[in-house]
Amino acid sequence: MVKNIQHHIGGKLVDGKSGRISPVFNPATGEQSGQVNLANTAQVNEAIAVAKAAAPGWAATTPLRRARILNKFLGIAESRAAELAAVITSEHGKVLSDAMGEVQRGLEVVEFATAAPTLLKSEFTENVGTRVDSYALRQPLGVVAGITPFNFPAMVPMWMFPIALAAGNTFILKPSERDPSASLLLAKWLEEAGLPAGVFNVVHGDKEAVDAILLSPDISAVSFVGSTPIARYIYETGTRTGKRVQALGGAKNHMIIMPDADMDQAVDALMGAAYGSAGERCMAISVAVPVGKKTADTLIAKLEPKIRALKVAPGTDKEAEMGPLVTKQHFDKVKGYIDQGEKEGAKLVVDGRGLKLQGYENGYFLGGTLFDNVTTDMKIYKEEIFGPVLSVVRVEDYNTAAKMINDHEYGNGTAIFTRDGDAAREFAHQIQVGMVGINVPIPVPMAFHSFGGWKASLFGDHHMHGPEGLRFYTKLKTITSRWPTGIRAGAEFVMPTMK
Repeated sequence: MVKNIQHHIGGKLVDGKSGRISPVFNPATGEQSGQVNLANTAQVNEAIAVAKAAAPGWAATTPLRRARILNKFLGIAESRAAELAAVITSEHGKVLSDAMGEVQRGLEVVEFATAAPTLLKSEFTENVGTRVDSYALRQPLGVVAGITPFNFPAMVPMWMFPIALAAGNTFILKPSERDPSASLLLAKWLEEAGLPAGVFNVVHGDKEAVDAILLSPDISAVSFVGSTPIARYIYETGTRTGKRVQALGGAKNHMIIMPDADMDQAVDALMGAAYGSAGERCMAISVAVPVGKKTADTLIAKLEPKIRALKVAPGTDKEAEMGPLVTKQHFDKVKGYIDQGEKEGAKLVVDGRGLKLQGYENGYFLGGTLFDNVTTDMKIYKEEIFGPVLSVVRVEDYNTAAKMINDHEYGNGTAIFTRDGDAAREFAHQIQVGMVGINVPIPVPMAFHSFGGWKASLFGDHHMHGPEGLRFYTKLKTITSRWPTGIRAGAEFVMPTMK
């Protein structure tokens, strides 16, 4: 049975008004499981108007009250995490254990946001001048929006809205139409926790909905995670209309393996980082850079049998290590990159094409793929594949490896595996990448730090969640006050100083 997936606006589930429908598929079977009635511009504007009407009351709600609602939501979501993970697996395809991990990492940001009373504490300085005091406030922006990707339908929204709500903003979420159901569960649980109607709204849509958000004069800020071309478009369009924008784009994450590295540790790390979630992660390691021929040969020899032994199965299979890709369109795109890698002359060590699972022949399954002897002029090196494809680029020394990373257009995440503290420190301080791991393959910061890359991986001045997230969703106001004391010095016509 194909379910009808609605919008959540003003505390109510409503149908789309565009007359256009987007299908939702079960990636493991290839069968349509749902359909989204997309929102048109007028309906997006209706949701924005609802959020705008709710904004003054929510901004006036005390930070402690906001925190208590978020804390209640946290408890609800924790107790029903398995339900949310199952919805993610059914529409995205990732294995259940990975979906549970996604939910947990998202809830950690909610937990951080429950500290709103502390996070919003201001500075105060007494007697900056004679009988003059100065203090600062962080106040909400108003209506803000999040446009989120298919690969983390629960976690990425939870990187955004908890902090935005804690700061006193109202929120419009436009999730991916490929796996939209998780967002509706989040909306339902927020209102169950006591969030007033209209403070959090979900609209499903395509470019028309995105443009309606970007062009609306009533939206003050937009957060985005997705590909670099779209991130650039979001940033340029949003800032042109006067919005604050943080737009996280694509990645090509490298992992250097030094000759002194614990090779078994490095191989295990690569397996999870390259093939977890079928490589559909912006922090996936897609390029391994072994230093020296012996290191490279050993790496390939240890990787190949592990990749061939990968347990690829539907996400509901408890023994599955990797599930299907999200859609047939994306499956064809990733397969096309493997075809291209062969044409360009890379050595195809393990070929994931042609994988068929009995009973799931129409699913979007692709096996783990490994290329050796990849060079930096190849398309499979330059572009983000976003699938279970690992490229090995051999180099003779550390400096060549570091220069290669610094020269790449993306700068999201990177890692080095080594026992050499000097090499690790040099790498951490000199590499031109936003998130760095030392013997850690996927260096995603915890919720109380901030997430974001450099170069073409991030457009905007603020990273996501943590302290940077709070700064993004608030505006700073500084107040200087002096109360009458009976002492009058007369008018002053020069620049005021505290001399």
